[in-house]
Amino acid sequence: MKKIQTLLAFTAVAAISVSSVQADPLEVGADAPKVTTTDQNGKAVDLGKELATGTTLVYFYPKADTPGCTKQACNLRDEFEAVKAAGIKVFGVSADTEEDQKKFEEKYQLPFTLLADKKGEVIKAFGVPTKGAGFASRQSFLIRDGKVIWVDLKATPTTQAQDAIAAAKAS
Repeated sequence: MKKIQTLLAFTAVAAISVSSVQADPLEVGADAPKVTTTDQNGKAVDLGKELATGTTLVYFYPKADTPGCTKQACNLRDEFEAVKAAGIKVFGVSADTEEDQKKFEEKYQLPFTLLADKKGEVIKAFGVPTKGAGFASRQSFLIRDGKVIWVDLKATPTTQAQDAIAAAKAS
């Protein structure tokens, strides 16, 4: 009986270890991922093409229309004129469905693209850790002309826009 309990405990630890294995997040200087997903309108978005020129903020959040995620999106919405003036295009990414992203966009009048990464391909390409049922960790990446120029692995929802603008100006 003791051997079976030990074996079960070892198997459980091994399963947890395997399920939490994540790729490392992209680092400054890395090439932007070339991956395609859909936006809140069901339109295909080729991130390789979108990130090849200009400056783009790609920010990840766990779930649309939850408190922290709403603060983050609304901070970007409220500061969107300053974000645009800094020359930054914005993509918000979560594992939500297109329908959930569309409701989120409409409810909070978000003026930027939300990517519905239900399969987790964008999340994986950026090396963003996930929790539970594929919820992306709150992280942000600034890409300029196809290269990562800034990484925020603990993005602050209430200052996301200001942090991205400061990073864009510093780089």
